[in-house]
Amino acid sequence: MDETLREAVLRRLALLEEAAEDGEAEALVSLARAEIHRLADGWRLVLAVHQPGEDGRCKACPGWLRRRRWPCQVWNTAHRHLIGEGLPHRERRRPLRNPFTRPGAVEPPGGTPAGTTTKLPILSDDPPVVHRAPVVSRPKHALPE
Repeated sequence: MDETLREAVLRRLALLEEAAEDGEAEALVSLARAEIHRLADGWRLVLAVHQPGEDGRCKACPGWLRRRRWPCQVWNTAHRHLIGEGLPHRERRRPLRNPFTRPGAVEPPGGTPAGTTTKLPILSDDPPVVHRAPVVSRPKHALPE
């Protein structure tokens, strides 16, 4: 069911894109009127679900320990697509954080913004060698043999 729903939505979006690119102007006026109303209603519904609660956090977006701060990603995406066209995207001051490292473990040199990579590293076909220390004793919580 999930895949059928996904395919139907993507097929409809492809049909609308094709009509916008190749359709005749007279036919597009009625299609645009109907679709703009449908898209606006759809955005309103999605944004209504993502309203902030009394704590100022999005009611729908789950977080790790608590809900996400508002405006959530859905509201930011709506703003970017509906209002923010033509505005340049802000540059990152720092590289994206790796969620699997400890905070503050890796700092960019000198606190400067991350530069763009111009050369790709050459990787060998051999897997990297991993050295591991031998197990000397069993942990205290290990089950007896």
